[in-house]
Amino acid sequence: EARALAALRRGDGGAIDFFVARYGAYVAAIVNNMLSGLPPEDAEEAAADVFVALWRNAERVPEGSVRAYLAGIARNKARDVLRRRRLCAPLEDDAFELAAPSPEAELTERELAERTRRAVLAMPEPDREIFLRHYFYEQSAAEIALLLDMNTNTVKSRLRRGRERLRAELVKED
Repeated sequence: EARALAALRRGDGGAIDFFVARYGAYVAAIVNNMLSGLPPEDAEEAAADVFVALWRNAERVPEGSVRAYLAGIARNKARDVLRRRRLCAPLEDDAFELAAPSPEAELTERELAERTRRAVLAMPEPDREIFLRHYFYEQSAAEIALLLDMNTNTVKSRLRRGRERLRAELVKED
C-alpha cells in the first residue's frame, strides 16, 4: 500500500488501480448504504468520485490511513449526492403547510438549539473538537483518534464525558 501511495503521489496512473481493487468494494458498501433507495448510477458515480479525490489529493493522505481517508471521502461524496437530490426534488405547495411547525414548537426548537450550542462551546478542548467531529461531521472514534493522534479509547471516553456534560447542562437549564 505504501508503494502504491508513493507511486500515486508521483503521478503513476496505474497506482490507482491498486486502490480500486483493494478498496473498491469497501467504498461501494459505504456509498450504497448511504444512498439506498436512489438509482444505482448515483452510487456508482459517488464511488468513482472517491477514487478521483484520492488521485487528486494523494499527497494529503497520511501513510497507513488510506482506508480511513477513503471512508471519509465516501461519506462526503454520498452526502453530496443526497444534498443534490434534496435540492432538485420537486416540492408540493401543500408540503410546506403540513410540515410547518407551530410558532411555539419553533421557538422551543430554537431555544434548545441555542442551549445546545452554548453547552458544546463551553466544553474544554480537545473534548469540544472530538464532540463536534463525531456528532456534527459524523467521523468515527477511530477516524478522530487518527486525526488527533489519540488512542481510540480516549476518544470514546471523551465522547462519553461530553455527552454527560451536555446532558447536565441541558437538564440544569430546564
